[in-house]
Amino acid sequence: MQTKITPLSKELHTELQEEINFKTKPIGALGLLEDIALQVGLIQNTLTPKLKQPTILVFAGDHGIAKTNKVSPYPQEVTQQMVLNFLNGGAAINVFCKQNNIDLKVIDAGVNGDFEDHALLNKLKISKGTQDYSVHKAMSKEQCKQALEKGKQLVKDVFNGGCNVIGFGEMGIGNTSSASLLMSYFTNTPIEECVGRGTGLNDDGLNTKTKTLKEVYNFHYNDIKSPIDALIAFGGFEIVMLCGAMLEAASLNMTLLIDGFIVTSALLAAHSLQSNILNYCIFCHNSGEQGHQKMLQFLNAKPLLNIGMRLGKERVVRLPYLSLKLVLIF
Repeated sequence: MQTKITPLSKELHTELQEEINFKTKPIGALGLLEDIALQVGLIQNTLTPKLKQPTILVFAGDHGIAKTNKVSPYPQEVTQQMVLNFLNGGAAINVFCKQNNIDLKVIDAGVNGDFEDHALLNKLKISKGTQDYSVHKAMSKEQCKQALEKGKQLVKDVFNGGCNVIGFGEMGIGNTSSASLLMSYFTNTPIEECVGRGTGLNDDGLNTKTKTLKEVYNFHYNDIKSPIDALIAFGGFEIVMLCGAMLEAASLNMTLLIDGFIVTSALLAAHSLQSNILNYCIFCHNSGEQGHQKMLQFLNAKPLLNIGMRLGKERVVRLPYLSLKLVLIF
């Protein structure tokens, strides 16, 4: 059954706005933060919204295209190494979550490697990486369905544990390439305007990446008839799982914190399936990846921060969440 996302209540809008306006401050003095306060109140359908058990989900997966060495200067093995770093508490995301009392969950959606059991780790692996989409579709229809459903179930479990504000991150060597392809499809933007340097490509590397992805796009384009087809052709297991997780979170009236380029590519797919999802999204920042600004423009989204970051899973946590805490003092 397709996930249903309801529009936000219009009846509460005036009451919430009055509640915000008559705090001990000049009207509108908190700028965008007041818009966020109004949005969260509408999401929770209350004059007294509260942030409960905030959680960050970091989805990790590998991409077959990375093995061609045409889209990233780093080997696929880095994905597994970075996941281990998350699990060992060595990444910025670990520090941010610890400082701000935010729960962290790391999800193996499709890493090309195995992990021992760990308290932070959710083993939801679909397969050890996607197929190389320069010669095959990235995944089968059944794999795509499994990834969507596992993402939804994970969010249900988090929600049932008391969480109502959820952030999304990712890790996967080669996943800026999938994000570029998905962006091109969902926004009808030429692939050249979608492709960026990812994990630090030089000019020659960027040219090779762009040429490769243009060939990939043309190879699959005529077979894509729906958003799900686009995910099957171009997606990563972490991106598809993100899409399912976002759809479920919005259906449960949770507040969604949206990270940068790759996470927003998953949102583009979710938006194509359920346009009301945008009402539940707070966009945390404008990535340094060149396509992200165009994604935000397409979605008519206002990011909270614009400081040139492009580190993936590290960005979503601290300042946007603290901004939410600041304005939700009703």
